[in-house]
Amino acid sequence: MANKDIAVIILAAGLGKRMKSDLPKVLHPVAGKPMLFYPIEVVKSLKIEKVIVVIGHKGEEVIERLGGKGQGARSKGEYKSQIQFVKQEPQLGTGHAVLCAEESLKTWKGDILILSGDVPLITRETILGLLDLHAKKKATISFISAIVENPAGYGRAVRNKGGSVVRVVEDKDASQKEKAINEINTGIYCTSAQFLFSSLKKIKKENVQGEYYLPDLIAIAAREKKKVACLTHINPAEVMGINNRIELSEANEEMRERINNEFMLAGVTLVDDETAYIHKGVKIGRDTTIYPNVFLEGHTNIGERCIIEEGCKIINSSVGDGSVIKSHSVIESSQIGKDAFIGPFARLRPESHIEDGAKIGNFVEVKKSTIGKGTKVNHLSYIGDAVIGKNVNIGAGTITCNYDGIRKQQTIIEDGAFIGSDTQLVAPVRVGKDAYIGSGSTITKDVPSGSLALSRPEQRIVEGWVEKKGLKKRER
Repeated sequence: MANKDIAVIILAAGLGKRMKSDLPKVLHPVAGKPMLFYPIEVVKSLKIEKVIVVIGHKGEEVIERLGGKGQGARSKGEYKSQIQFVKQEPQLGTGHAVLCAEESLKTWKGDILILSGDVPLITRETILGLLDLHAKKKATISFISAIVENPAGYGRAVRNKGGSVVRVVEDKDASQKEKAINEINTGIYCTSAQFLFSSLKKIKKENVQGEYYLPDLIAIAAREKKKVACLTHINPAEVMGINNRIELSEANEEMRERINNEFMLAGVTLVDDETAYIHKGVKIGRDTTIYPNVFLEGHTNIGERCIIEEGCKIINSSVGDGSVIKSHSVIESSQIGKDAFIGPFARLRPESHIEDGAKIGNFVEVKKSTIGKGTKVNHLSYIGDAVIGKNVNIGAGTITCNYDGIRKQQTIIEDGAFIGSDTQLVAPVRVGKDAYIGSGSTITKDVPSGSLALSRPEQRIVEGWVEKKGLKKRER
């Protein structure tokens, strides 16, 4: 059931100077997803239909990453959320950023939830807690605070003698006494639309940064004797904002722990959960074992009862039930069937399809090829732009010569064929069903089914040649 009483504004316009990056801050990845992905996902889980993202610095790049196409566009990309983008230009502070969304919410009569695009660890449960507190207290404005050991850089929640929050003071504007306060503002609010937009026009930029501060709404509400509610979070990590690479690393560590715990509770064995790097959105079946220093990235799907040995990297790929990926193999944008065996030290480049029971051995590279059921490519081979049938044996050192200097050509090897070691297949070429290729051959013409093809020169024996040439080794 969609939540029709709440609209959302997500602030994602910040320059992020402390990141020291050309990439917009909200696009820096946390567990493989841009940090902006996470508050959007929370909103989606709450089935909130009215979502506005305020963009600024390199806003078009943010829109493109989310799948939209410009100012006012609605995202139809990866997140499949009804997102409307509005631009803040110039960037005059968080209060000004929210005010930029006023036109899109001019007829809105309900409450507005305000989130930050650089707070990726926020959870659905916490937001539900804030919304519940806001409703129970019948507050005009509610926000989330947290108690931290080192509050430097954050706005402080200032309370009166009765314990009520009466204002938030930014770090740069705080007195020494206020700097000693360790309760911080997280920048997450819920407020009525009427109070929000009427009060934003009362905010002034008489502060060190010369900006319109959104937290000034707390002081305005307190002065006007309106109800202010504060939800103090017991886990500061969840509501931390990311402003530099150190905090980005900390967020990645926290998110990795969450993801890995979920998999272990679902029946996946992580031999060393501290060195399993699994992106958000990856799927892994039960009874699969993941060894140390494994990277599972992007849209990767690992089946049940699989073994992924140490040092493997799998990106945007699927691995069928019961398959084994041996140590230090790299798999990208490929599909592997059931009970297949890959590696060690194998590389599957994009558009490779390894069917059930096939084997790709050590130091084998496969690119844009289909390897049929039960086929074996055991050692030191390159298979590119090829279609190989089932139960084919590819000997060591086999190369499909797929590039003629202008275009890529295809090699076709039909079911049951036997390719001897050190064979070069010069594409375009077809090897028929059950055909044999002798070792050391260079095949440039099609080989009919059931035939033998050889192209190596006849071996010659010259007896006594070493002695005649004076090359016989002297005894020592």
